[in-house]
Amino acid sequence: MIPTSVEILSKNAGAVRVASVNVNGIRAAYKRNMPDWIDARDADILCLQEVRAPDAILRELIGEGWSILHAEAKDKGRAGVAVLSRAEPTAVREHIGEEYFAQSGRWVEADFTMADGSTLCVVSAYVHSGELNTQKQEDKYRFLTRMNVRLVELKNEKDHVLVVGDLNVVHTEKDIKNWKPNHNKRAGVMDEEIAYFDGFFGPEIGYKDVARELAGEAQGPYTWWSFRGQAFDNDAGWRIDYQMATADLAAKAIKSHVDRASAYDLRFSDHAPLVVDYQF
Repeated sequence: MIPTSVEILSKNAGAVRVASVNVNGIRAAYKRNMPDWIDARDADILCLQEVRAPDAILRELIGEGWSILHAEAKDKGRAGVAVLSRAEPTAVREHIGEEYFAQSGRWVEADFTMADGSTLCVVSAYVHSGELNTQKQEDKYRFLTRMNVRLVELKNEKDHVLVVGDLNVVHTEKDIKNWKPNHNKRAGVMDEEIAYFDGFFGPEIGYKDVARELAGEAQGPYTWWSFRGQAFDNDAGWRIDYQMATADLAAKAIKSHVDRASAYDLRFSDHAPLVVDYQF
């Protein structure tokens, strides 16, 4: 296992820590320093994307002490999302509600009863990366369109909703290091994709971009850097991993942190975990 030092993040009494990361293959991540990170981070809820492994393998690697909700993709070695929690969920749902995506391994929902009696629905989501002028991009738009519906349904049904994961779209120029060479030239930076996020965070759907709200108008912090070239060393990143919360829950967010590795060779994924504490 690659040695690493994980920054200590203090956690307030009564706070619920939610961490999310695209692991880019759980087996590969576990051969690196992911177990050290899990042990140090003290998350109450841990959401994973791109698990890319059978359920038995995930459970063997994670070990005891976690409740595990995992939606595998029909295509082996692809996608896969999970919600791991210290407390048992009171209800689970394993896809976004459209049969076309039922076995895509891109959306799972888990409900939890909080100390104050309210219901928190946590979603681990993995939006398609897309590829311009291909079926992959059409599937991405279809998934984002279905998100428009499901986000409203959940907001109307639950006290609190938190959608986390690799959503594969940068929302503004502050969410990517190199805006001009990528804008309207690459999937993830297209105006048609960005319009969906304007809607998610607009008044009609009404979710909040928790990390952005806490970071303010700063550039980044980014959550993904290509393994190729010098992207990581030059911090030429993209902010494509989100925690999207309904308004009352977003108001409870007190701390957000991107666990960017201290060096290229200490990364267990091309994504960095996004960690947020919510004070209940």
